Amino acid sequence: MEASSRKFGRLIKAKLSISVAAWVFLSIVAIEVIIFVPSYLRREQELITQIQEVSTAKVGAILSLKSSSRNSSQLLTQLESLTNYSTIVGGALYDNNRQLVGTFGEIPQALPVDQELQEMAILPVPRVDRVDMIWVKLRMDNGYTLILRQDTSHIQSELQAFGGRIAGLVLIIALFVTATTMAVLGKLVIWPILRLRDDLEIVGESLNGKIDDQSLYSLSTNRSDELGEVMGAFREMLQRVRAEIMSRTESEQALREEQEKSDQLLLNILPGSIADRLKESEKAIADGFSNVTVLFADIVGFTEISSNASPVELVELLNQIFSIFDQLSQQYGLEKIKTIGDGYMVAGGLPQPQVNHAQAIAAMALAMQAHIKNFTFRGQAITLRIGINTGSVIAGVIGRKKFSYDLWGDTVNVASRMESSALPGKIQVTEITYQLLKDQYQFIERGLIPIKGKGEMNTYWLVGTID
Repeated sequence: MEASSRKFGRLIKAKLSISVAAWVFLSIVAIEVIIFVPSYLRREQELITQIQEVSTAKVGAILSLKSSSRNSSQLLTQLESLTNYSTIVGGALYDNNRQLVGTFGEIPQALPVDQELQEMAILPVPRVDRVDMIWVKLRMDNGYTLILRQDTSHIQSELQAFGGRIAGLVLIIALFVTATTMAVLGKLVIWPILRLRDDLEIVGESLNGKIDDQSLYSLSTNRSDELGEVMGAFREMLQRVRAEIMSRTESEQALREEQEKSDQLLLNILPGSIADRLKESEKAIADGFSNVTVLFADIVGFTEISSNASPVELVELLNQIFSIFDQLSQQYGLEKIKTIGDGYMVAGGLPQPQVNHAQAIAAMALAMQAHIKNFTFRGQAITLRIGINTGSVIAGVIGRKKFSYDLWGDTVNVASRMESSALPGKIQVTEITYQLLKDQYQFIERGLIPIKGKGEMNTYWLVGTID
């Protein structure tokens, strides 16, 4: 019952229902008005004709009284008795020369002088409840002409009652036909259109989600008329939209997967924040850092190893060693810069500033020396040389097709010299790095050593942590 009420409410509130109901109602009223006007005028004429017939009978009765000595005054007196009847309220008598003989009661309109009179004519009267009638061919003495004023107020009342009955009947017929038409159109046309609109809204709101076909009226209704063709077109459109959405979804998924692969490849060679800046179309990426610790490491005797190993063996060995180094750099929050042959470069304090960058680099260096002891090549132990320095650097991205995040500056050069001048299995650091770490790590002073481009520098061996 509640669902039927909601359905009825939607039907009567629909703009299409209102438009159709208005047009049907007004059309029927217009047709009935066209029919009613002639009927009204015909009824008015019938009532006036009745008055004429009754008045003619009354006048004829008076004229039938023969009197050889009756003059015009006597005739006028006899005619005055007509006012005793309900509809005759006055009159005027004219002779055969159209000269007024006399009047009685309400004075009617004057007899037209130059107008050819018909057998019985009606003169126009300003009042709607009066009518003046002329008798010209009645057998009156000496060819008299008589004008009688009639009270037609009862005609107006009857015509109003007649119009009211017709208007009520027209209203009933219009309402009945409108209601019947709306009931039929509502079921066959308007309600299906409303449901089709609901389907369009559901599909529009759920283009990127699943749509329950059972909830769509257009998919569960089969019609053989034009509206059925519209629903068929809607079903075809829905299938095409679904196919397009599925194709688009698959393309977007493939694009996302490719984008993720691309992003991951980019992150493998660039720091995350630098990769984000590069994706935002920042053309030149170059930053200065005032406090960074740089580590260089290389495998001792790598030239001899590479000359005795097959390409596969060499690549597998480097991959195993550098994969562990990559894990360590991630563990200590450091940024791997690059590998060059058997060399490995990592930095702390960039691209995001880091307070304990020197401590993190020292911890990684000790971990690298510990892990390298697990590797041998054909029974020969593999050792590392590691060099560390702290200072300011310039960091940026170079390249257009093959990007590279690299560091430049004296700090980088000195760190590289620390590695190349270190002894196998040793970690050599500069004075500035030693000052940052001496309270937390154990060192052995190596003393002054010549450094290319720098002269003699005092360096230290990092040997462990202070327990």
